[in-house]
Amino acid sequence: MRIHALPTLLINQIAAGEVVERPASVIKELVENSLDAGATKIEIDIEQGGIKQMRVRDNGQGIHKDDLALALSRHATSKVNSLDELERVQSMGFRGEALPSIASVSNLRLTSHEREADCAWSVTSNGDEISTIEPAAHPFGTTIDLRDLFFNTPARRKFLRTEKTEFGHIETVVRRMALARFDVAFTLKHNRREVLTLPVAEAQVDRERRLTKLLGMQFLESAIYIQHEAVGLRLSGWVARPIFSRSQADMQYFYVNGRHIRDRLVSHGVRQAFQDVLYHGRHPAYLLYLELDPVMVDVNVHPTKHEVRFRESRLVHDFLFRTLHKSLAEPAAASQPVATSGKSMPLESHSSTTAVVQQTMPLRVAERPAAYRPSMQMQYPSSQLGETESGVGQPIPPLGLALAQLHGIYILAQDADGLILVDMHAGHERVTYERMKVAFEGEGICSQPLLVPVRMQVSRREAELAEGCDEAFAGLGLELDRTGNESLLVRSIPVYLQGADVERLVRDVLSDLVIYGNSKRVRQEIDAILATMACHGSVRANRRLTIDEMNALLREMERTERSEQCNHGRPTWTRLTMAELDKLFLRGR
Repeated sequence: MRIHALPTLLINQIAAGEVVERPASVIKELVENSLDAGATKIEIDIEQGGIKQMRVRDNGQGIHKDDLALALSRHATSKVNSLDELERVQSMGFRGEALPSIASVSNLRLTSHEREADCAWSVTSNGDEISTIEPAAHPFGTTIDLRDLFFNTPARRKFLRTEKTEFGHIETVVRRMALARFDVAFTLKHNRREVLTLPVAEAQVDRERRLTKLLGMQFLESAIYIQHEAVGLRLSGWVARPIFSRSQADMQYFYVNGRHIRDRLVSHGVRQAFQDVLYHGRHPAYLLYLELDPVMVDVNVHPTKHEVRFRESRLVHDFLFRTLHKSLAEPAAASQPVATSGKSMPLESHSSTTAVVQQTMPLRVAERPAAYRPSMQMQYPSSQLGETESGVGQPIPPLGLALAQLHGIYILAQDADGLILVDMHAGHERVTYERMKVAFEGEGICSQPLLVPVRMQVSRREAELAEGCDEAFAGLGLELDRTGNESLLVRSIPVYLQGADVERLVRDVLSDLVIYGNSKRVRQEIDAILATMACHGSVRANRRLTIDEMNALLREMERTERSEQCNHGRPTWTRLTMAELDKLFLRGR
């Protein structure tokens, strides 16, 4: 076959294979166009999961009459005009392929009323032919009515799933858009039944109402609101505390300059921030917005624009890790996060000169010192102060004041608004672990020569990387020598990692350096060892503690970072408010 130019229809259908995977892909492209047009209200009507009909209507700027037919032609756009604009693009769409690709595999009608025009105009396409432009009745804005998706490509149509499944994907896309644009109202209908109605949410309380509707009240109650800016990057949004972990990574929303993305560099940075506070096999939940100069990110690396490429990937990775790690490190307050604000109550700093005594003591409900014994007149929950018998006000610490031990496992404590139950082993395990990490950081990573150096075979690329990163490996406590084109000799390893699988560790470090530009594998291995040591060095079940010892442990937990979870991700304490206790006993009915 001689080289020849492809027909326009076939070109569009090939492009449709990249852009239009299923009905949800169509909705994503059309809604993004509406957002770029400045719409503040978007209505989406779906019939039979989008296979029969999809209609997207907005109140945006509209399209000029003379541009309607051009909008359905390839590589025609109003969003970029030069390479400089492409490098700084901030619009959701810019490739000029979505509409012609969609039109090539469906029956499409485009109707638009430009703000400055006297009336609306309409154009239709049945796959390969575009009709003449006709006047139409339509309010300001644009409507795209699409029917019979893949009617002329039956092989693609066979890959579509059930109506329920396809609509589920559409709803997911709309939810993602709604979480990114609080300034836009969204309405989603399926088979003429209203599924989502989301008004504009400019005020904080309205945003939280939208979050509750889309992500659930539990997410908001467990979330920490973060806002941090440094090195030209700004991160804001909500991160759920580890106690709200998920079995699947189904509640992870990350936006770069308003665009929802899936990026392994981002996922790795977030996962590292949760590395020693999340239960094994669980996934964090978050809704985060990263803003940076458009020049620093390339959004033109994939037809569907789900992926991006950062020019300073290591900077972005470290910024995400440090910001989230610091946010999660803040010691927990005894009160649960406030649902109306999405933030946790700030923790007060309390000092204590009493240490946890590692002795076996008989179980007893000891009398608390007079200075700590609250009056029976304490009011719930209007005051954070308890009145002592002497009449002197004494602030109640965040984790309350110890009352007793339960079955040698749990500490029962009272605060101004209820009862706090603390798993004493889990709590002391976190305290011990964090102390050991601080001590280790002060000493640094000390290496120890191997009696018998380990020889390992690697690829030429890995050998060259190891040879050029001597300082990086030395900082990790590893000493490597290149002994051939594809061989390395490991001469020293960190002292803490005696008996570790040296070859596996070095390969993992090399892999991290290739992908992320740095590696925390050695530190993770050491942290795992410290965690095991902390677990064995913490108070065990059935260890009898005095009231003073219990209070000392509570005060240490209040001062310790990430004290809400133990080293294995288990929660260390929970709380029952007076209202919850009253409900259990039907009080007030």
